[in-house]
Amino acid sequence: MIDRRDAMAGIVAMFGTALFAPIARAAGQVAATELINEGPPSAGVFTAGQRALVSALSERVIPTTDTPGAIAAGVPAFIEKLLADWAMPDDKKPILAGLDAIEARSQQDYKVAAAKATPQQQDALLTLAMEDKIPGGADFFDKFRQLVISGYYTSEIGITQEREYLPVPGQYDGAFLYSKVNKVYSS
Repeated sequence: MIDRRDAMAGIVAMFGTALFAPIARAAGQVAATELINEGPPSAGVFTAGQRALVSALSERVIPTTDTPGAIAAGVPAFIEKLLADWAMPDDKKPILAGLDAIEARSQQDYKVAAAKATPQQQDALLTLAMEDKIPGGADFFDKFRQLVISGYYTSEIGITQEREYLPVPGQYDGAFLYSKVNKVYSS
């Protein structure tokens, strides 16, 4: 005979991710919104300088254009909250080391804090990281860019202003011109 608790555990194991992911995501959005309004978490991951640099670099990855950028979407707070609450210590190391390496390179090349460097200088620093021309740069850049993209496209701004909901199923047109595609979002 199967115990009810075992059956329930099996159901949760099979469907838990599908059922609870939206709830967890909503809870994360509430926390990120509170974080934006109230400041950094009490057990913050970043120093004040690193926090400023994360903000500046996030905006370079997804800048404000005709839609809001990473800062308006709360991406820097999302990154810090995610690292503080979910990341293992080894997962934080490439981000923290990369921020320190970018800061050191900015001081060396431009004699200014990386967060206060011009957008062109910040782009150059990110390019050096991407091309692995600073210590641990490629690993930092890959992880940091993914955090920025994830934070942006799961934010309210990313979902409501950057993407557009197109219900599926829709009309099939095998000859639809790619040049006519504007924003794309489907579920």
